[in-house]
Amino acid sequence: MGPLDSSVGIIGGSGMLGAAISTALLASRVVDPQRFWVSNRTGTTPDFGQTSGINVTTDNQHLVDACDTIILCVPPASFPDIRIHAADKLVLSVMAGMTLDKIASQTGAARVIRAMSSPAASLALAFSPWFASAAVTAQDRDIVGLLLGACGLTDQVFDEGQIDHFTAMTGPVPGFVALFAQCMVDHAERQGIDRQVADRAVRQLFLAGGTMLAQGSARPADHVRWMIDYAGTTAAGLNAMIDADLSKTISDGLTAAAHKAQSL
Repeated sequence: MGPLDSSVGIIGGSGMLGAAISTALLASRVVDPQRFWVSNRTGTTPDFGQTSGINVTTDNQHLVDACDTIILCVPPASFPDIRIHAADKLVLSVMAGMTLDKIASQTGAARVIRAMSSPAASLALAFSPWFASAAVTAQDRDIVGLLLGACGLTDQVFDEGQIDHFTAMTGPVPGFVALFAQCMVDHAERQGIDRQVADRAVRQLFLAGGTMLAQGSARPADHVRWMIDYAGTTAAGLNAMIDADLSKTISDGLTAAAHKAQSL
């Protein structure tokens, strides 16, 4: 994957998510380091694994003036303090809860992409859905596909509200998956299993399960059905969880997270 023939800057590129995205873009060579800009409060060069030649500034407008594509990656609460004029730029936001209208109003940009990614971008394992404003061009979409594709998998969605739901589902990594894993470790410990052994076993389980789900063609529902149809020990456990309405508990949690994103 060759570098873009344009410059890219990240406002907030030193935070957890910004650093993860920066690492992905530089490691994949999608962006030429000499055409890559980061703004932060200190002006110090972050360690992205490949920092030679990148440009760092404390002046957000300086970054905007120097770049063709601007990535907004600051905490939502800090966005009101970001005063930039980016009328002729492609602006890509990965801020939770910030709508296209809010971004366009504050930056002056018409070509706006609202997306969500995750810290897994540093490993090229993020899922990054995105929604485009009407002014976004076909060339802009190609650029966004390259940038977010460097972070892992990406899809365009056509309902802006869905970004809030992806913020809840795939934005936090390991997030809700870690809670399920913690519950399994806690259960194992209650059965007398050494916690370190249980922790290692569950980590390996999630690595294996995630890899099989990611690399195979079967959907999650297929795996559940096959296990239940087999009528073995796993079926007994799955049926108990289904009878306890685990699906509703998970849905309630994801809905609460999505509502929080919508209220930011």
